[in-house]
Amino acid sequence: MAKDFYETLGVARNASQTELKKAYRQMAMKYHPDRNPGDKSAEESFKDAKEAYEILSDPQKRAAYDQFGHAGINPSMGAGGAPGGGAEFRNFDDMFRVFGDIFGMGGAGEQAGPHQGANLRYNLQLTLEEAIHGTTKQIRIPTLVNCKECNGSGAKKGSSPVKCSTCNGEGQVRMQRGFFSIQQTCPDCHGHGEIIKNPCPACHGHGRYEDYKTLSVKIPAGIDQDDRIRLAGEGEAGMYGGPSGDLFVQVSIKPHPLFTRDHGNLYCETPIGFITAALGGEIEVPTLTGVVRLHIPEGSQNGQSLRLKGRGVRTLRNSVTGDLICKLVIETPRKLTAKQKDLLREFEKSLNEDGKATHFPESQSWFAKIKSFFEH
Repeated sequence: MAKDFYETLGVARNASQTELKKAYRQMAMKYHPDRNPGDKSAEESFKDAKEAYEILSDPQKRAAYDQFGHAGINPSMGAGGAPGGGAEFRNFDDMFRVFGDIFGMGGAGEQAGPHQGANLRYNLQLTLEEAIHGTTKQIRIPTLVNCKECNGSGAKKGSSPVKCSTCNGEGQVRMQRGFFSIQQTCPDCHGHGEIIKNPCPACHGHGRYEDYKTLSVKIPAGIDQDDRIRLAGEGEAGMYGGPSGDLFVQVSIKPHPLFTRDHGNLYCETPIGFITAALGGEIEVPTLTGVVRLHIPEGSQNGQSLRLKGRGVRTLRNSVTGDLICKLVIETPRKLTAKQKDLLREFEKSLNEDGKATHFPESQSWFAKIKSFFEH
């Protein structure tokens, strides 16, 4: 005899999802095979708990189980729990579809009358400058448009769709299956409630056909990666007089050779010579509005960030302009002449005479940590 899933988990039939999860975790920890090596009984209890939770944690499967027992989740089991016990449903999906029809939960596609057109998405790639300053873009999209010949009715010009006699225009019919009264899509009009006896030759009775349309999209200044622009009514045309869907323009930003963006801030790697880093000075750096001068403090270190206030981006959601953050990349000179190498060695010697801790405190601290590590 099949086990009751609620009894397996030790919970009431009205247990919440939180209670189900807590009960399952407790049983899983108790009976897990890793904690009970070689114990077949514990292994079976673990499998039973796993099966029970998989069914009861799924709202649709739980509803089917509560209504039909194991027959609702196992197509080979009858109402009494034995194979071939008179179950009328071939699988769970069919059973739940009937279950939904009984309680008026049929899908929107089965309703009679006009249908709204589908929403569409268009991926639009912008340069960083276009996103920051705003622009207007022309896009061409494939879509379903209303047939101009029949004005979207699907019927040949001069004729009109007629009410379906099978469902009397409702789009659905009722069938008796045992003690169930089942509501299904009308087999003749396929849920539309009307039948087209003289189809339009241009759209073959569909009321729509595939075409391209060109749209002008205004890109607001400050738009960011993954932002969406909604164009109401620019999606697929509706069916049989239904409203059109919407078009959603999904924005992505092309990589920029100089800047990376994080909302309102811009980031830029800024190479400088080690002499400028040591002595300080000023260098020119690019911004989106032109070149500006950046002050380099004396003793600047590699990876240090310097901020230029208000040289970033003003986003859609913030009226305050962000900053430009310059990350210093100290460049070591290459291809030195013999004289230049001698000068550097002399320079290094002079530094050592003062004591390395004076000029390289971080380096000395690091070596001290290494020494302490090996001593312990």
